[in-house]
Amino acid sequence: MTSLLSNPSDLPGPVWEDLACRKRIERVVALAQKHLLGLQEEEGFWVGELMVDVTLVADMLCYHHWNGKVDPIWQAKALNHILSCQLPSGGWSLYYGGPAEVNATIKAYLALRLAGLTENDPRLLKAKEAALALGGIPRLNTFSKLYLALFGLFAWEHLPTIPCEIILMGRWFHVNFHEMSNWTRSMLVPLSIINHYKPTRNLLPTGGLGELYPEGFQEQDLRLPRDPQLFSWRNLFLQLDKLNKLAERFVGLGWHPFRKRALRRSESWMLERFERTQGLAAIFPAMLNSLIALKSMGYHKDHPQVLRAELALKALEHHTDHSLRIEPCFSPVWDTAIASIALHASGIPAEHPALRRAASYLVDKEIRFRGDWAIKNPVDVEPSGWAFEHENQWNPDVDDTAMVLLALRRLQLNPDPITHSSFNRGLNWLITFQCRDGGWAAFDKDCTRSIMEKVPFADHNAMLDPECSDITARVLELLGGEGWAQDHFQIEKAIRYLKDNQEADGSWYGRWGVNYLYGTWQVIRGLDSLGVDMTQPWVERAYQWLESVQHEDGGWGERCDSYEDPRFKGRGPSTPSQTAWVVMALNTLGDPSRPSLRRGVDYLLKKQVEDGSWLEEETTGTGFPKVFYLKYDMYRNTWPLLALAEYRDLAQKCSSQP
Repeated sequence: MTSLLSNPSDLPGPVWEDLACRKRIERVVALAQKHLLGLQEEEGFWVGELMVDVTLVADMLCYHHWNGKVDPIWQAKALNHILSCQLPSGGWSLYYGGPAEVNATIKAYLALRLAGLTENDPRLLKAKEAALALGGIPRLNTFSKLYLALFGLFAWEHLPTIPCEIILMGRWFHVNFHEMSNWTRSMLVPLSIINHYKPTRNLLPTGGLGELYPEGFQEQDLRLPRDPQLFSWRNLFLQLDKLNKLAERFVGLGWHPFRKRALRRSESWMLERFERTQGLAAIFPAMLNSLIALKSMGYHKDHPQVLRAELALKALEHHTDHSLRIEPCFSPVWDTAIASIALHASGIPAEHPALRRAASYLVDKEIRFRGDWAIKNPVDVEPSGWAFEHENQWNPDVDDTAMVLLALRRLQLNPDPITHSSFNRGLNWLITFQCRDGGWAAFDKDCTRSIMEKVPFADHNAMLDPECSDITARVLELLGGEGWAQDHFQIEKAIRYLKDNQEADGSWYGRWGVNYLYGTWQVIRGLDSLGVDMTQPWVERAYQWLESVQHEDGGWGERCDSYEDPRFKGRGPSTPSQTAWVVMALNTLGDPSRPSLRRGVDYLLKKQVEDGSWLEEETTGTGFPKVFYLKYDMYRNTWPLLALAEYRDLAQKCSSQP
């Protein structure tokens, strides 16, 4: 495809005055619209695959062996997928283009061993080298070690106890169940049941994975590491863990007085949350943990709850003739909201049948149920909100709700009382979630007690649900469009929060997208929607940072390694989705002839392929920083369309002005 500009700096004046460029942009937008409309499902939603690392397939393969029921055809496909993702170094990574990571590598290694590959298989020999170079089994996080314990490959005594009794602690305890993040609660309740029953099944020869202990299985000190400071919260929790382990030895003698009650409460909590959702919390880790918990408690293989849990997990699988992948969850609400915004902004009218179906789908997915959010946010507000998935009524979240409301605002038709009522309820619900610091978090309000990160099993980097700049800014984008003034007390608090969390170079950390490009784009977009003076020095620093990390090809890109080391912020291969984010940020400057902006637009135009889509291999979505990442397959098609449509509108507006 030809470039928009052979050399952008050669063209003085607005790009829109060049007829060939204008036609090119219109042609690319029309082709992208056609492609995106063709992806809509009959029920009115869009959903792209969420692509992740190999750990989900590895976990599921391990589960089938633990369960004693392995389909050889399924296993062969799983093996093909795992081996196809092995790096030349022998390990497995958490994201595309990333280095080998210890949890992913050892989980894949275990799955391959259980499936029949011998320790001397050349592929496993390379994997062993990679695992040992990363520190081996002692470097695994608690959740990975627990999976090894299920196979007798790691001693339960060296695992931090996940006590069922924590579910009994009321909110008057400083450390209690509801001070954990939404997703951690969903994972830990079934894990606490598993921790009680310890359903170990020895399937590998004695010694198991001894080859993955750098100092040898017998010599390795596997005790939980202490804090060098004698008096610390971590050391206190470690002492409590020892007491808990001692008490567990006498459960049968009644020396653990609350255990039976806690087990019953955990079981009922889990079963209650099987309702109104597609699997526990509608996310893979909680769903798989809950299935193992059911089996540990003695639920028969034909019990309706077991069959239900198995079907929910099965639905996450994608099969080809020779391989399979597993999604962590589905993203139809999120994808539908973004696709609707992009299509409407690019010129598809709200009356279009596709957008009418999308609006109907989104309104239908409003959650009118008072779920777990009400415990941390017990305000008198009519229940509302949207979740990420088709069905997850216990867990509506702020980010999805804000994005859906941005879409519904565009899709409302007059008179449309149903959509109007849904929008107002959602908005009233959303604004109650502002946290003390002025920001908004994902699921809960003020879930920020740092002491929770000191408990021994809190090494998955997701114990809390703190406020974040990207979600806060998206809420501001919504409120700005509703005409909220900058001097409104909630807006003032939110802007102060964003100022306090800006990096020295002008960027913002992105919690739910990779990473500083995502956070900085969203903050600029939110501030612009409010009518903030974008020439203020603190805002100008953000623009300057974005332009400073533009690549020679005109695009922008950033990899997940920026979560490990901020030196990598804004560095990585250019991608259509990340370039689109920055183009939208630069659009707010109001100058379509700005060289950096024109080069970014040119990149997007050049990268579109013949069917109207864009290709993208990189991982640009974030689950848990440093632990779990996502490639949203819809991002490559929705964000570039929205960016080009907004640039087109800006150029048209500027060319019509004197």
